[in-house]
Amino acid sequence: NKTNQMKYLFILKIYFLSIFFTTAQEKIISLYPEGVTCGNNLKEDVEYDSSGRIFKKVVNPEIWYYPSLKTSKNIKKAAVLVIPGGGYKGLWFDKEGVDVAKWLNSLGISAFVLKHRVPFWESNDCRSKVALLDAQRAMRIIRANSDKWDINRNKIGVLGFSAGGHLTSTLSTHHDNGLELSKIEIDKTSSRPDYSILVYPVITMKPPYAHMGSRKNLLGEIPNEEHVTYFSNELQVREDTPPAILFHTDQDKGVPAENSIKYYLSLRKYNIPAELHIWQSGAHGLGLAKENGLPFKNWPKTCEQWMIDSGIIDQ
Repeated sequence: NKTNQMKYLFILKIYFLSIFFTTAQEKIISLYPEGVTCGNNLKEDVEYDSSGRIFKKVVNPEIWYYPSLKTSKNIKKAAVLVIPGGGYKGLWFDKEGVDVAKWLNSLGISAFVLKHRVPFWESNDCRSKVALLDAQRAMRIIRANSDKWDINRNKIGVLGFSAGGHLTSTLSTHHDNGLELSKIEIDKTSSRPDYSILVYPVITMKPPYAHMGSRKNLLGEIPNEEHVTYFSNELQVREDTPPAILFHTDQDKGVPAENSIKYYLSLRKYNIPAELHIWQSGAHGLGLAKENGLPFKNWPKTCEQWMIDSGIIDQ
């Protein structure tokens, strides 16, 4: 009944809050200490399910910093910006963010989980801009502080799931080398990731393979064709798009594997190093898939090997 359901949700909320405080991240870093452009008048909103927190309305975008405590012969660490999915309507922050940051930490990689503004809740003028602006600023902050945080500034990657994979591929194809004319010093730092890891990503905005929910939440009900093309990232790959590894399943009905295939083929066209893995079984949204008997649970191990082969981390 409703009372039991409310009690269950309350207990769940207390449980996740207790986990949060016992394993609190090192630092929450505001993306815009100077104030947000394209601001909103929303009230912060977070929900909970069995996987943890789901951020919905985000007012103050942040990165949550999880430094790797592993040391390796005084060599500076690789770092990864982690972008949770949620169809551009929410952020599955624990399942596809914090849990992933802890896995990266175990490999000796420092991780930053992006809590970006969520397009669905934003005004029509800002809807398609805010997530990319937040991802670009996050990359600038990580790179600009790389010495302070003991990070190799040439080994800063980005990893995203589902709609977070779309934002990952958007950042990978719409980056800059720094905005020289900006009056804000941090904007003069490059926003280009050095590599990208895409897990069941949304890539295209064009039917028949587009995830129409993400498209509508990012671009509105009836987007113009210019916007659709701009955010169809398989069409935006260029010579300086970073190398990538992509993971998908054949059974994914939410975001068909053609999304990963199209991006992989575009990278090949430009001779950009790329690796593509498609498992036969598994639905959409599996995250690390640790408690799942499916072969897809091997993607983190495969990714680790790719990072070793690519010289991002040591064996």
